[in-house]
Amino acid sequence: MKPGAMLGAVCIGLAAVLPACTSSTGNAAPPADEQAARHGAVIRVGSFDFPESVLLAEIYGQALAAASFPVRVVPELGPRELVEPALMNGLLQVVPEYAGSALEFISLGHRSPTADVQATNRALAGALAGRGLLAARPAAAQNANAIVVTAATAARYRLRSIGDLASVAPRLVFGGPPECPERAYCLRGLQRAYGLRFKSFVPLDAGGPLTLQALSTGYIAVALLFATDPNISARHLVVLTDDRALQPAENITPVVNREAVARFGTRLLTVLDAVSGRLTTDSLRALDAQVELGGHEPRLVAGDWLRTQGLMPKGGVMR
Repeated sequence: MKPGAMLGAVCIGLAAVLPACTSSTGNAAPPADEQAARHGAVIRVGSFDFPESVLLAEIYGQALAAASFPVRVVPELGPRELVEPALMNGLLQVVPEYAGSALEFISLGHRSPTADVQATNRALAGALAGRGLLAARPAAAQNANAIVVTAATAARYRLRSIGDLASVAPRLVFGGPPECPERAYCLRGLQRAYGLRFKSFVPLDAGGPLTLQALSTGYIAVALLFATDPNISARHLVVLTDDRALQPAENITPVVNREAVARFGTRLLTVLDAVSGRLTTDSLRALDAQVELGGHEPRLVAGDWLRTQGLMPKGGVMR
């Protein structure tokens, strides 16, 4: 299928399922009012298909709802290949993104992000401009890909850095999200920057329970997780040092469809910026722990945090 046809098919599919997968609503538009949603009267805040992304969508979405914007959070839509086209075509209005990965994807690989936070975010803003999108203020919070092994595997092969995998990778199985082989900061990047070729690749989930289970049982030896994943410390996993700086700056950055700003005004950006101004890597890691280890609902965790930050009135929560 040609890229244009594929994009069209994705958008048609998402247009059909978005109304059905809405998880929470603001106070201005009832769930039944899909006609208003289709005409942009509702701000849909979308997420990727992993817990932290769902949590971030709830945080930014609830902050907007608390500021009296009509909001619906649409969680777990899938990988970037599904979510970004929906954002570009106005099926979504806001997506909390990761700056480096977003730049690589939006620019079709023509602009390479680096570990330089300011440079990466400037480049992202430029790439978005041609797509009808804009970047709100980046948060201090970052969450890059992490290449992880168990403590036993690290000890057995004397692994401290990703470069240490060079001599043993052909004997090891790598696990990660299904899109990993095509991603510049997953398998494709590991091959380019480190020359790593693993025995095989097992498609699992995006840093979720399948990947953790496969790693702990030895079904895979090396995994891609996310740096803020609380399971890394809880399970005493070893993050291999990125000694060749493959992973770029990945500041949490809300990406917004320009039509939403035109419709609702720049106050929309002001609210998003206020959230980003308070979100740090440590606070995000702690919030992730409440969801992934404590079993709390992202919606409730998000609301509690917003209230402690003075961004939501006491008792306020999206239903």
